[in-house]
Amino acid sequence: MDDLRGSLCARLPAASAAVVTVAAGLGVRAVSGGDVAKYAGDALYTVLLYALVVLAAPRVRPARAAVPAAALSWAVELFQLTRLPDAWGRRSALARLVLGSTFDPPDLGWYLVGAGCAVLLHRVVRTVRPAPPGRAA
Repeated sequence: MDDLRGSLCARLPAASAAVVTVAAGLGVRAVSGGDVAKYAGDALYTVLLYALVVLAAPRVRPARAAVPAAALSWAVELFQLTRLPDAWGRRSALARLVLGSTFDPPDLGWYLVGAGCAVLLHRVVRTVRPAPPGRAA
């Protein structure tokens, strides 16, 4: 029972961060447009992937969670060079949200910004969150 409780306590912040990140991304799109919405969305895309990495592996260290999150973001961006995501996005709003449409080189930098912000926030949360039951602080 303690293992289940510990696992849930470790994953709850990551799941919450994923939900908040999606809400923030949709909120930014709703209240602003242009480059602000586009590049905030890029950074938040990587933050979401980071949260999903931590959800899958709650004990992962911040820098180690950033690598797959940023790498997957870059892979999706580079995949856009094939033009397949654009074609799929015309048929599916979900495909457009997940894969984007067209390659834009500045996006690569914004993914790194998102990963860096996620690392900083993760480190802050780890230092202020109380230790799980049965563990010393």
